[in-house]
Parts: sequence; structure tokens; C-alpha cells
Amino acid sequence: MIDTRNWDWETPDRSIADLNRWRERFTEIHEFASSPDGEKIAAIVRADEDALAPCVNGELWNNTFEKAWSLAFTPDGRLCVICMNDDEWTVGVDDELWDETFDYVWNMKFSPDGANVAANFRTPEGYGVILDGEPWENRFVEARSCEISMDGRNTAANVQLEPLAEADTIGFLKGMWSLAVNGTVWDARFLNVWDCAFSDDGVSVAAEIRPEMTGQTIAVDGKPWDQIYKAVWRPSFRPGTRDVIAPVLKEGSWHLMINGQAVWDKSFAQLWHQRFGPGGNRLAAVAAPSFGRWTVVVDGRLWERTFGRAVMPPVFSPDGGRVAALVNDNGAWMLAVDGVTWPEEFEMVWDPVFSPDGKIVAAKAERYGKFFLIVNQKVSRSTYEALWDPVFSPDGTKLLIRAVENGVYHRRVVPVADLV
Repeated sequence: MIDTRNWDWETPDRSIADLNRWRERFTEIHEFASSPDGEKIAAIVRADEDALAPCVNGELWNNTFEKAWSLAFTPDGRLCVICMNDDEWTVGVDDELWDETFDYVWNMKFSPDGANVAANFRTPEGYGVILDGEPWENRFVEARSCEISMDGRNTAANVQLEPLAEADTIGFLKGMWSLAVNGTVWDARFLNVWDCAFSDDGVSVAAEIRPEMTGQTIAVDGKPWDQIYKAVWRPSFRPGTRDVIAPVLKEGSWHLMINGQAVWDKSFAQLWHQRFGPGGNRLAAVAAPSFGRWTVVVDGRLWERTFGRAVMPPVFSPDGGRVAALVNDNGAWMLAVDGVTWPEEFEMVWDPVFSPDGKIVAAKAERYGKFFLIVNQKVSRSTYEALWDPVFSPDGTKLLIRAVENGVYHRRVVPVADLV
């Protein structure tokens, strides 16, 4: 969680950068990124005919690159980019490049506070994960994921341990996959390993595994659950504990299990994207009560309305008392809060943001190529060429709006009372 108390919550409006001048200055500009506090806007630009570079508030980095992508600000406001020169890839952080270079780098991840940066890499010796410039010593035939613990100290990836020839079913059945944590592999091998998750303290890791041809289950620190299921989805740790929950498919329907035991006394046609509320006392997930109809289930109770296209992962308010989710019915995106669907429809809506007391809900939305701000069902009169997720002040009375209007990037602080 980022501490926003030291941000500027007093200046009503500040023009940070005239992007029209950027377009006159550079022949190529890639997607813009805004810092969490709104003080910076950045993009990868064509610095000259042969070089790309990040541009921040109109200032170019000293480092330039043949290729660059995945530009993003960390939660604590540092600018990161995956970059390449002379066929060697690395990561740049605030114009400083990591010493190690690789054949390729991808899948950049940040710790929740932004202090740590991780990514997957490939070398001639194999695949691995790099954390804050320090790569794993061990290399693997493949590494298909990158997870970083909440404290930023540990990383994990599902890895292939040995090469497998085409149609080598005997080798496959021996188990070629496991999970590596900080480059050290679990003792156990499996037919497949998929998504994993760290406990809050970063000590334990749980993962989806396939221990046998016809079944899947969850493994925690290399030890599988006793039960084998037809299928499982990504596990989660209950906050502050080593208890692991995961959706599992058994007897033709989906159940939510904790340490292999049922959480709720009901099952669903589909169930995934489980989320704990603050403190771990409440639990919500995306569920299909019947085939092709989606909704949210909170503490075992389904919302009454269902949706035909999609329901995105639920979002809890800071106090855990309310739940919101993006929903899509008949091709239109809407926001639903506590089971009530807001009436306005959009081409796209982004994740909702709650005020600290949970009373106000805000979100970014798009319609007809223009961006809007929705606050407690009220759609802003202002439209924007670009807009980033709103941020509430610590006391919940103000909203930070990061937006582009008439080609100019603004950082605005608006009283919430003016928006509802």
C-alpha cells in the first residue's frame, strides 16, 4: 500500500506537459504512462533515427535503446522499461540500467510498495528470474511465470527441469515441471505446474499442479493436497495465515476449498478470481450459478443479477464492508456495487476505486473514444483524451485526476463533493 499523505493535495490544477509539443518534436511516440502521484508523464519516443528513449515530462533519458517496451511506473513512482542494445536485453530504472544483460527479458513485476522489480529472462544457459538486478544462479529449460512476494524479497516461477523430446510420453509422465523459489526447486516433480501465490510473509508458496494424467490439485511448499480434482484454479493465501484456498472442479461442479476442505456449502458451474477482504474476514469470487451466466459471490451468497459476457475480479472497500466489480452484459460494460448495477453503459470501464471510508466509488470509463470519470453513478461532464485511475486523498475528501485535455497532461485535485 502506497502512502499518499505526502502527495500534493492542495494545488487544484497543474499543467505538467504539453503533449502537442512532443508530437511536433518526435516522429514516434508510444503509449503514455502516468506516475501514481500524477507528477510525471512518460512515453517511449523516437529520440533520433536510430534510437528510442523514455521521455519524462519532456526530458529524455540519457540512455537510448535500439528497442524498448513495457514502460511503467512502479507504485513508488520510479520509471522502468525493458530495453535492448546490441541484442542484449535488460531493465532500466530511472535511467539506470541493471548490470546483467540477457537474450530476452519480459514479464516485469513490482512489489506492492514499488521498492522491488522482478522479471523473467532468457540466456543461452536457460531461463530464470531477476530481482532488482540480481538474477537467479540456476537456469532452467523454461520458466513461464514470474511472481514476487509482498515484501519484495522473494520470487517464484514454474519451471521445466529437463528437455523433453517431441512425443516423449515416457519422459513426460516422469514429471518435468516444478516450482522454483529464488531459483531453488521444490523437491517434488509434476506433469505440469501453473500459477502460484506467496503467503503474506513471503515464506510459503502455493501453486496449481498436475500430479497425474487425469487430475490436478494444489501444492503448498512442494506438498500436494491429499485430494485430486478434475481441475483447479489459482490458489490464494488467507491474509496473515498459511491457509490456502482454491477453486476446484469435482463431481461436475466447482467448489471453493481451504486446505482441501469446503469453504461454502454450495457449488457452481464455474468459480474463480477469489479475493479476500482486508484482514481476511470476508471472501468474494466470480461465479457462474448456471452455464454462461456470471455474477459475484460474497461469503457464499450470490448477487441476484447475472451477466452474460463477463464479470471481472471483485474489489473490496478498505473497510471490507462493500464489494464492487466490472460486469459485461450484451457487450456493454457497467459497474456493479453490492449487487446493484449502475445504469450507465460504456465501451470499457476500469477497476473501481473506493474512498477510505468506503462510501464513494470512482472509476475510469470510455465511450465513443472519450474517457470519463464516474463517481457514485454520476458521469463527469468533462471528457478526456486520456485518463488514469483516480486516487482518493487519505481523508477521502479529494480526488486526484490525471488526465489529458486538448493535448495537455494535467494533474488535478478536485473536492469529492463537487463530483457527486
